[in-house]
Amino acid sequence: MTPARYIICRIAQTFGYNRKNIRMGDAAAEMHLLKEAESYLGNEVWKKVEDIEDLSVEYWNLRKLIKEHERVAGELEVCQVQLAKAHDERSGLLGISTEPYQDLLVQRQNVLNTLEDLARERDTIVTNARDIRRLYDGIKTKEEVLTKEGNHTSEQLGKISERLAEIKHDFTALKSERHVVAEKIAAGDANIEKIDAEVQHRKKERRKKASEAFQHIGDANQEMSTLRAELGVVDTQMRQLYSEIGRHVSRNTDQNPACKKATKQHHGLVDVMGALRKSVALNQRLAENG
Repeated sequence: MTPARYIICRIAQTFGYNRKNIRMGDAAAEMHLLKEAESYLGNEVWKKVEDIEDLSVEYWNLRKLIKEHERVAGELEVCQVQLAKAHDERSGLLGISTEPYQDLLVQRQNVLNTLEDLARERDTIVTNARDIRRLYDGIKTKEEVLTKEGNHTSEQLGKISERLAEIKHDFTALKSERHVVAEKIAAGDANIEKIDAEVQHRKKERRKKASEAFQHIGDANQEMSTLRAELGVVDTQMRQLYSEIGRHVSRNTDQNPACKKATKQHHGLVDVMGALRKSVALNQRLAENG
C-alpha cells in the first residue's frame, strides 16, 4: 500500500466502496512479512550491536541463549548417536536366528549321532548275550540229562564243562562291554543336558540384551523428546530476541549511527521493512475508516 493508492482507496470509501476485510487481510500478511524480515535482520546483525546501549539486554541474553543452544544441541547429538547404536544392536539381535548357539547345536547333534551308534552297539551286545545265554542253557541242560542217564564218558563231560566255561567267559566279556557302553551312553546323556543348559543360558542372555536394547531405545527417545522441547524453547526465545534487535536497528538507522553501521550491508532490506510498516499502517487506517 503506497500513499498514492491510499488516497485512491479513501476516495473510493467516500463513494461507499468499502473493502475492510481485504485491507485487514493485507495488513496481516504484510505484518507477517515484516516480522519475518525483523527476525532475519536481527539474526544477521546481532553480533554488531554489542555497543548499542538500548539493545544491551537483548544482546547479552542472546549470547547466553546461544551457549545454552549449543549445549542442548550437543547433548541431542550424543543422544542421537546412542539411539542409532541401540537400534543397530536391536537389529543385530533380531536379524539372527540361532547364530549365538549354532556351535552348540552342531555339538549336540554330534553327540546324538554318537548316542545312536552306542544304542545300536548296546542292542547288538544284548542280542549276542541273549544268544549266548540260550546256548549256555542248552549245553547245561545236556550236561544234566547225560548225568542223570549215566550214559556218558568222563571225556564227554569234560568237554561240556570246558564249553560251558568258554561260554561263561564270553558272557562275562559281553557284560563288561555292555557296562562300558552304558557308561558312555550315560556320559552322552549328561553332555546333552549340559549343552541344552548352555543353549538356554545363551537364549536368556540374548533376550536380556534385546530387552536392554529396547530399554536404551526408549530412554534415548524420551531424552531426545525432552531435549528437542528444550531446544524449541531456546529457539523461540532466540527468535524473539532476533526480532527485537531487527526491529530496533531497522527503525533507527536514520537516527542512530550505530544502527546504521550495523545494517550497512542490509540497506535494501531496511528500506523494504520501512515500506512494509507504512503499508501496514495505511491498510489498518483504511480498515478502521471502512
